[in-house]
Amino acid sequence: CNPALPRFNRSKEPAMTSRRHLLLATAATALLPFAATTAHAQAWPQKPIKIIVTFAPGGSSDIVARLLQPGLAEKLGQPVIVENKPGAGSTIGANDVAKAPADGYTLLLSNTAPMSISPFMLDKSPYDPIKSFTHIAYIGSVPNVFVVHPSVPAKTMNELVAWIKAQTKPVNYGSGGVGSIGHIVGEMFKQQYGLNMEHVPYKGSTPMHNDLLGGTLQFAVDTLTQNVPFMKDGKLVGIAVTSRQRMALAPTVPTVIEAGFPKLVAENFLGISAPAGVPKDVVDKVHKALNEVVARPEIVKRLDDLGIASQKMTQAEFSDFVARQVTEWAPAVKATGARLN
Repeated sequence: CNPALPRFNRSKEPAMTSRRHLLLATAATALLPFAATTAHAQAWPQKPIKIIVTFAPGGSSDIVARLLQPGLAEKLGQPVIVENKPGAGSTIGANDVAKAPADGYTLLLSNTAPMSISPFMLDKSPYDPIKSFTHIAYIGSVPNVFVVHPSVPAKTMNELVAWIKAQTKPVNYGSGGVGSIGHIVGEMFKQQYGLNMEHVPYKGSTPMHNDLLGGTLQFAVDTLTQNVPFMKDGKLVGIAVTSRQRMALAPTVPTVIEAGFPKLVAENFLGISAPAGVPKDVVDKVHKALNEVVARPEIVKRLDDLGIASQKMTQAEFSDFVARQVTEWAPAVKATGARLN
């Protein structure tokens, strides 16, 4: 028996074992990114999801967010919380979302105001409406309406212009807030037709209606949805809608095109966005869930009742849509000279 052989085997075997362990560890490490991605795709979401609404309760964005809330919670398997963060022309809530972790747990009920209007009313926007967000899914769009208190002797846009010009003092008009689409359309109206008007901003449609219904505010440019009940009751008079076609929700109210004011066509889009960099699997899950909820017959009917025209878009199409909105609105907003203080 050669005494050297056992010593050789004993000395080399641990070394070979160590090499095997090293190879196995290296292989396992190489698989970690794949394993993490797979685990993430399967695991999300693991906690409640928050949707930020940039206006006060009662407005169209808030109504839609709360309408979709139960269905999204059911589809995603976690509670969905709606949180209102109005202020600064809707840039406060939008900026909070833009700066949130890109994990899909903080979403934005995006619309025209924080994406296409308010950023261009600031010397320097705290976020980029395109680069700071992942625009996930389109919900629909809703026009604004010119409404007046019944005491105002105007039933058409031309009569409204004539009445405003006949006043010795500036005529106050209201909107859902500084930077809202109603604000900018009102400023466009004022500028294009040389009208003596003063904007009175409110934190949403609900507080504005208190003054409008009471007669201390003469007229408003506001989302159609919130005004139809008052128009039907005769408490407010609808002058014109800012859509290209008449709305089934208010079939007797002409469009601004019919009224001879085509430059005032404007619709407020509604969608779901998230911080830039959200993983694709999360984006796909939210997009799929939202589209399935919006397609439910009871949701379709409710959106129709609210005057919201829904349209299916892919995630890429919605991203392109937002980019076009920004391009189209930016010069119009800047031309009004309206500013966020």
